[in-house]
Amino acid sequence: MQYALRRRKGVNMLAVVSGTAARVCMMAVCALWLMQAGAAAAQPLTVLTMDGEPRFAWNGRHFPHADPDAPKGGTLRLSARGNFDSMHAFIARGLPAAGIGLTVETLGTGAPDNTLFEYYGLIAQSFEVAPDFSHVTFNINPAARFHDGRPVTAHDVAVTFRLLMEHGAPRYKQYYAAVDRAEELSPLSVRFYLKEKNNKELPVILAQLPVLPAHYWQNHDFSQPSLVPAVGSGPYRVKDFAMGSYVEYELVDDYWARDLPVNKGRYNFGTIRYEYYRDETVAREAFKAGEFDLYPEGTAKAWVSAYTGPAVAAGHIRREELTTNRPMGMYGFFFNTRKDLFQDRRVRQALALLFDFEWTNKAIFHGSYTRSTSFFANSELASSGKPSQAELDVLRPFAGQLPPEVLTSAWDVPRTAGDGNIRPQMRQALALLQQAGWTLQDGRLRDAAGRPFEFTLLLQSAGSTRVVLPYRRNLERLGIIMNVAMSDPTQYVNRVRSFDYDMIMGRVPQSASPGNEQRSYWTSASAGTPGSRNYAGVRSAVVDALVERLIASPDRDSLVVNCRALDRVLLWGAYVIPGWYSSSVRIAYWDKFGRSETPPATGFDVHSWWVDKEAEKALRNAGTGYGN
Repeated sequence: MQYALRRRKGVNMLAVVSGTAARVCMMAVCALWLMQAGAAAAQPLTVLTMDGEPRFAWNGRHFPHADPDAPKGGTLRLSARGNFDSMHAFIARGLPAAGIGLTVETLGTGAPDNTLFEYYGLIAQSFEVAPDFSHVTFNINPAARFHDGRPVTAHDVAVTFRLLMEHGAPRYKQYYAAVDRAEELSPLSVRFYLKEKNNKELPVILAQLPVLPAHYWQNHDFSQPSLVPAVGSGPYRVKDFAMGSYVEYELVDDYWARDLPVNKGRYNFGTIRYEYYRDETVAREAFKAGEFDLYPEGTAKAWVSAYTGPAVAAGHIRREELTTNRPMGMYGFFFNTRKDLFQDRRVRQALALLFDFEWTNKAIFHGSYTRSTSFFANSELASSGKPSQAELDVLRPFAGQLPPEVLTSAWDVPRTAGDGNIRPQMRQALALLQQAGWTLQDGRLRDAAGRPFEFTLLLQSAGSTRVVLPYRRNLERLGIIMNVAMSDPTQYVNRVRSFDYDMIMGRVPQSASPGNEQRSYWTSASAGTPGSRNYAGVRSAVVDALVERLIASPDRDSLVVNCRALDRVLLWGAYVIPGWYSSSVRIAYWDKFGRSETPPATGFDVHSWWVDKEAEKALRNAGTGYGN
């Protein structure tokens, strides 16, 4: 690996000529500076790029999708589903209020473009990485303040890390498992010592650390949910709330990071309010009635048919499809392989044959979706066709532990003609089930002991039933009983956290540069860790080894190959019935906003919008019902 140090217009930048694996995620990611190999000591720098020259060289500017002259003020009203019972988002207990992350700041923030590896300081104005990656030092911005006026210090960072590791949600222990300890070097400097010297991503993911006030939590129980909002350091603070109804945030007038380049032109709304609704149908109708301002539409049928009425016809409600470069990960029906019923891969393959996506897309989705064929869909990380030579080099050492087709064949989803006739797929499915020991008896599929093939799909949204019920009918034709259970938000979250389900419809997200989070998604350790995202309960020594290899990828080319190899093993493992995705973001909104003419590559950043007061006044005078 080679690292080239550059200086531009007084700003120190390090451009990585041959990049390392780093993860761009929607959470804030801090600036990482890597010293040239063999350098005697690290020095603080301010921008990292892993793909040539930095796109956003600061010199006092701003992200191009944000307008630094955007006016502040006005109200943004959004929606949330279900309920909340806590203002504490960092533990496994309770349902945190929507938007609570707006009150907390992290050590840094990433560029608003998933294709670029660029990181900029926020609470940490600079930091240093040891040449051998044995430690990383964060230098705190002296201007950083909590909402009560107390300065943010290295002690706050160290205490936050300890609290998250000892009492936080399980994902933190998994995410930071390779971090040995935090040491305060000075009031404004904290160093993290790392266990894994070959893990180039660890300094980056540490930069995602939220920073919480030590002085507040020394008098409060971090392990317990609470409806008392904690002191934060973010652009907003909690103003008012009512459980089951709404939560409202107000812009902090003296927000310490307001004029940092990463924030110029962002966080423009004086108030952000989330209105709670029991389901998406009720929320959509409330939006059209003017009860809130913007609605991301997740249902293709509704996008085509539900937006009618005078406000839409007059252009007061506008709709847009925004292209996004975000990797889509995997959405679908996740089998819980912890259950005996789903431990046989042939059973899982059989059930996947009976989901008719082509018919579903045509009859229900109006042809709006693309079938997921990868756990890294919509990215270069997705596998396709037969394995390349580079992928084979990764996979061959595990040949004796893998199905032979992983190394010899192209994986693909089952496909139908889309006319509702799935008899060929039923014959294939029955053959697989019979190989696994199941037989048809009096119209019911039974095992050797005579027990019927019966399971329950756990849902949290009634809107999913229009997709689920046709699938259930297909299963019934082969003698399989699929019960459908609806659950309220609190119960659903608790059951998923404890893996108390047979099957769920879920999503595993991905970033443009996956890393440590893959441990929580796929490894044997995470399969037994409540609260992890290993929904399928994957327990595979091969997967464990491939995840570690991915994390240790020395450059981008290696990362791509390792992701594709892992993708193939997961796909052939049949842990999920692949669902669907769209490479665009659908939003409907009342025409009261201003925004930059330059969109972010990710498609949508509502925090770079602002209220156009004249447009809002026109809406109120138009007699549309808006705001009433």
